[in-house]
Amino acid sequence: MIELKEVQEFIFSQCSKLSTDEVEISKSRGLVLADTVISNDDIPPFPNTAMDGYAVRALDTVNAPVELKVVGTLPAGKVPDFKVGPDEAVRIMTGAVIPEGADSVVMVEKTREAERDNFVVVEESVKDGNFIRQPGEDFVKGTELFASGTLIGAAHIGVFATIGLEEVTVFKRPVVGVMSTGDELVQGATRLEPGQIRDSNRHSVKALLDEIGVEVIDLGLIPDDEEKIESALLSAVEKCDAIVTSGGVSMGDFDFVKVVLDRLGEMKWMQVAIKPAKPLAFGLLNGVPVFGLPGNPVSAMVSFELFMRPALLKIMGYAQIWRPYLKAKAVTSFKRRQDGKVHFARVALIRKKDSYEVSFLEGQGSHQLAAMANAQGLAVLPNGEGIEEGDFVDVMQLSEPEIN
Repeated sequence: MIELKEVQEFIFSQCSKLSTDEVEISKSRGLVLADTVISNDDIPPFPNTAMDGYAVRALDTVNAPVELKVVGTLPAGKVPDFKVGPDEAVRIMTGAVIPEGADSVVMVEKTREAERDNFVVVEESVKDGNFIRQPGEDFVKGTELFASGTLIGAAHIGVFATIGLEEVTVFKRPVVGVMSTGDELVQGATRLEPGQIRDSNRHSVKALLDEIGVEVIDLGLIPDDEEKIESALLSAVEKCDAIVTSGGVSMGDFDFVKVVLDRLGEMKWMQVAIKPAKPLAFGLLNGVPVFGLPGNPVSAMVSFELFMRPALLKIMGYAQIWRPYLKAKAVTSFKRRQDGKVHFARVALIRKKDSYEVSFLEGQGSHQLAAMANAQGLAVLPNGEGIEEGDFVDVMQLSEPEIN
């Protein structure tokens, strides 16, 4: 058996980052920055008000309530052509430039109309700088805002627009082909005949790929026919950046995919020191990475998490390719035997006020997909006798934990 880290390093060494594209910022969400984004302006570029209210001199409000003369009105977007002098105020709208002479803003809720025309009563004193956004308060010109490897979200796009970017340089979104093979597989609501099973792996792997934002091509369910498998694979490498199959990777398996890949590609068939997901195939077909996942449904998903997901995130340019890991206290025990492998057990993850707890789910077999569906994490169990209640364990977080 080969150690987990060694296999991961081998796969990553064969997977290179994809080429880059210039895309409009409106089309960049879910892609990964290929270049550092640097601010070309102070943001905000001028002092402005954070509130609707009155621009005043803080000194004039010390003895509040006080009456101040209103000398003008400033909406957002207008450049003031007047100053604020002693005992004066300017009606101002959120985002408007602070007029010369003013050093503070009183929110409108802390004022009322005066009996005299063009006067306002300020009911509370304010400090210098109250509700004023200073130039560069968000960031200053020359600030490195986002590094290469940043996943672009809605807020990033807002920042791009704020600094005047119309396009950004991103890594290409990979195209991944997903294939199932086997005469024993059927799909949909087809009635199962003796010896038949429904194809679940193709659907779960497609969903896992969707989660990380790749473009998925469903290569379909291919029968056990060397010619058809070869044709499907050779067609796929022309349009895909990676290909994934499942099943036929165990020692002693006779599988048409294995026969074809051994003939056409540079494949390595491995036994990894983990459970589930011990068997794994990986190699290159005309330079395109091919992942051969195990056939058991839980094994296929665990193998995807440990090998394919981080490899794809690497070629997509991500700075962080790993799922988050955390320490959690076991509220149930879990027994295992020493077999030289690291075990990945499906667990329910519970977040306490300042800690995490895990309970081991029923149904830990590599064929028992329901436990995987109910798991928020995979507990990492080194070779040994298992975990006792109260022990702490490392957990790969798959989804948000329950809150208790």
